[in-house]
Amino acid sequence: MYATRLRLLLAGAALCALSAEVGCASVPEGFEERAFRYGGSERRYLLHTPPGYRPDGPERFPLVLALHGGGGTAEGLAAAGGASLRRAADRHRMLLVCPQGIDRRWNDGREEIFRRLLGPDAPRHDDAGFLVALSRELVRTHAVDPARVYATGISNGGFMSLRLAVEHSDVFAAVAPVTATLSVALAGTRPLRPVSVLFVNGTEDPLVPYEGGHVRLFRRGRSRGRVLSTDASLAFFRRRAGLEGPPTEEALPDRDPTDGARATRLLWSGGEEGCEVALLRVEGGGHTWPGGDQYLPERLVGRVCRDFDASEEILSFFARHRLQAP
Repeated sequence: MYATRLRLLLAGAALCALSAEVGCASVPEGFEERAFRYGGSERRYLLHTPPGYRPDGPERFPLVLALHGGGGTAEGLAAAGGASLRRAADRHRMLLVCPQGIDRRWNDGREEIFRRLLGPDAPRHDDAGFLVALSRELVRTHAVDPARVYATGISNGGFMSLRLAVEHSDVFAAVAPVTATLSVALAGTRPLRPVSVLFVNGTEDPLVPYEGGHVRLFRRGRSRGRVLSTDASLAFFRRRAGLEGPPTEEALPDRDPTDGARATRLLWSGGEEGCEVALLRVEGGGHTWPGGDQYLPERLVGRVCRDFDASEEILSFFARHRLQAP
């Protein structure tokens, strides 16, 4: 009985950790809370604007949606991973939005979660529709450039960003999932247009297997959906962008030899509409945000790589891409 209770407690901790949740209930510094009505429900989000931003000015700003992990909150992401994202957003003069998922999760397309864990009658919230509608509302009201709308996220949030890339490539110029790959459920869908994607994945991720398979909280835990390998996910987006041949490959400096991880950047460039597909492969890295905190012990989530700042890498990638005119 004690072992079972301990396992459940650890599972709950791991769920919250998927978004680097820190138990923050108040709105973190630098953000303001907003609400947007969609599908008959009031949906919350946190907004950060960069220095010099004026909603009534002539300049149009890029927009980044940052999506928390399963079991997490917008406040938790904004207080933890969002701190580095906020600094990067200020450097790149981008609006940063952290939306809140219903029941602390995103409907990212892994139907197995609903069927096996929540039951056949569990509601399928239209989170993709919500995020698209929110983006369009911010374009209308907040001087956002509609050609420069992006999405990133960790774990469940990363899976959700990939769903946006597959189903709404006419809205999002680029996405950057962290500790996530393409779900098998979405692999049969062809994006309307090529989309630029940056994956940030650790080879020793204990929850989302780098080589593909079932997402599990524990090695023998219940499946939370099947996913493609990192290589197969890259190939999916490379095919749509017409990117063939080997990538350019660059080993990043080993800035912290004590973290037990090394990072390599792989980049396929010159695709349709200027698309790029890239991977920051973290050898020895776990289910973590590189440059962030070791928010749970290594035995639960693996190692944090401290050789680079994932937030800066992601926003620098976004800054190179915009939707082409139809």
